[in-house]
Amino acid sequence: MNNVQSLSKENQTISDVFILVGFSYLNKLQILLFLIFLVTYLVTLIGNLLIILLIKLNASLHTPMYFFLVNLSFLEICFTTSVTPQLLVHLLVEEKTISIVGCAAQLYVFSITGLTECCLLAAMAYDRYVAICHPLHYTTIMSTRVCAQLAGASWCISILAEVAETTWLFSLPFCGSNRIQHYFCDVRPVEKLACTDTWRNVVVGLPVLVLFILGPFLLIILSYINIISTILKLPSMEGRRKAFSTCSFHLTVVTLFYGTGLFIYLKPPSSYNPESDQLISLMYTVVTPMVNPITYTLRNQEVKGAIRNTVSKVIFSHNWMNWRLERGFN
Repeated sequence: MNNVQSLSKENQTISDVFILVGFSYLNKLQILLFLIFLVTYLVTLIGNLLIILLIKLNASLHTPMYFFLVNLSFLEICFTTSVTPQLLVHLLVEEKTISIVGCAAQLYVFSITGLTECCLLAAMAYDRYVAICHPLHYTTIMSTRVCAQLAGASWCISILAEVAETTWLFSLPFCGSNRIQHYFCDVRPVEKLACTDTWRNVVVGLPVLVLFILGPFLLIILSYINIISTILKLPSMEGRRKAFSTCSFHLTVVTLFYGTGLFIYLKPPSSYNPESDQLISLMYTVVTPMVNPITYTLRNQEVKGAIRNTVSKVIFSHNWMNWRLERGFN
């Protein structure tokens, strides 16, 4: 009777709260990790917000490519914010707990924004394909309406798919240990706490993986096969260089995001290793969102020019206001 009551109490505890083990094994480095992740998070927020603001303020950047970049920057902010703030708090406190409701909310936001990014990266690859392979029809094909439809479809597909998958996961009963071997609520670590067969989640999750993660990745590959084929046919070296440079930023983000993400989610469950998988997860949850604004500003001449124009306007406006004030104008 006592054993039954004890088990019942344990199950009740698990239904209310999880413990995120995270980087507890690096106990002596908690403060250092906190400072590193805090700086990374602030750079991510500031960088992506500046990208959004810069594009909004400069009419020369009101093109399909930069429309998608605004969406990507917004996604990166949401994506990393679903994970990093809680990680920072847990690096400073002893009790690294999260309620089951909070865990579900985190996984909803993380999975929806992550899947939306997969679809959006495919839309950006299609944009580059049209720009390079069909330049004469670019403005017709990539109209404002088409761009909005592609971005909207990315969000709608992701919300429908991930709400279904995450809801299935949290409909399972949890028992045994309530310790999640990760620094955030991800599908596989949470799934391991279920005390019932998780075949339903496999049935729901497999189509999501194939259609909405591998599908966009395949579209990206096909787009770049055509892009590279077209670029190699260009007569001038300078033309080839410029064409490749317009794709290099996007390819960098795709490589970092998909390279680490596919390694984690395509591995068989039996090969799951908490410590190594956590370190790899840091690449697409913390590092990639920071790399996006850096990649699109350091080597992009259009963005550099927009930055100079914006700074010049601000300085000129400031000097003009000072001149008016000095002469007593209202």
